[in-house]
Amino acid sequence: MADGDIFNMAEEFGEIDFNDKRLGERFRKTMETLAKDPQKSIYGSCATRAESKAIYNLLGNEKFNKDEIIKAHRAATIRRMEGRSVILAVQDTTSVNYNTQQEMAGNGYISDKTMGVNIHSCLAVTPEGLVLGVMDQTGFNRPEPKNTNLTREQQKNRPIEEKESNRWLVTMENFDADIMSEIKVIHVCDREGDIYELFDRAIQSGRCFLVRIVHNRMTSGNVQILDQIRETPCKGRVEVLIPRDSRRNLKERETVLQIRYAQYEIKRPEIKNKNRTLLPSLKVNVIYVKEEKPPAGIEAIEWFLMTNEEVVSDEAAYEKVEYYIQRWKIERFHYVLKSGCKIEKLQERS
Repeated sequence: MADGDIFNMAEEFGEIDFNDKRLGERFRKTMETLAKDPQKSIYGSCATRAESKAIYNLLGNEKFNKDEIIKAHRAATIRRMEGRSVILAVQDTTSVNYNTQQEMAGNGYISDKTMGVNIHSCLAVTPEGLVLGVMDQTGFNRPEPKNTNLTREQQKNRPIEEKESNRWLVTMENFDADIMSEIKVIHVCDREGDIYELFDRAIQSGRCFLVRIVHNRMTSGNVQILDQIRETPCKGRVEVLIPRDSRRNLKERETVLQIRYAQYEIKRPEIKNKNRTLLPSLKVNVIYVKEEKPPAGIEAIEWFLMTNEEVVSDEAAYEKVEYYIQRWKIERFHYVLKSGCKIEKLQERS
């Protein structure tokens, strides 16, 4: 698609089914109208009062279902995967602040004092960094600021199905549904995805993962994994382009990373719930990446990446680092939602 082109809504949402053909046509026309200038409100995007009224009628129609929108876009995204051997499934969460709309239907707590909704998205991205589409997206919040009835130990030992972090496992499984068998999907997550249950589920179901880890897990040799990999000799260096970090106001830059990698067997953590299906240990590969000479005043990049993919050469380690760098695409996606589409400012009543 060339710069300035309007997305072909007929192709993208041709399969949408609201059990009403006219509703489907109205939806596609609505998307064409709003896509011309996503920063504007519905009223500001429409040329006439009648057009804006038609869009509000669409939103209020009981047959209008957001799940059908995702379903149709997902089908178009899967078509764009055809002919590709590797796809990165990149997932992350962003918080949308609706604290000024406390009476809005569906609003809830995203922190102890702030109301809004957390959006968890998963993008299909090629290894070269081309975003093919959104494969899964859910919203969640809490009816109360936090559960004060449970101690920290009780919260820690709840089954994964009762925790908000279960969304990482559910999203992984949702992404893989209907994907062509010849495509290898690698699930890429940041530190929030450092969950033993996710690693276990992926390995037992034959899925691939690449996760930036933060927990200093114990190995079968009774050493802590982060401490151990730091002590291994540097096996190579690679020059990479680090994307712009809007949250820390850092510009895009080229830098040299030192790379270390090794295979470990990590132990299952002490989880006191009744889940006996978790394997007692998992064989994984860990890649340790550290920036050799960071710019003055900027903290050096330091990543610990865990994967169940083979890492038996420098080239394989470099490849996984390049894959992880593509995770920035989902941060840009959420940035565009907030700064480009103004989803926190253009608020509806529900």
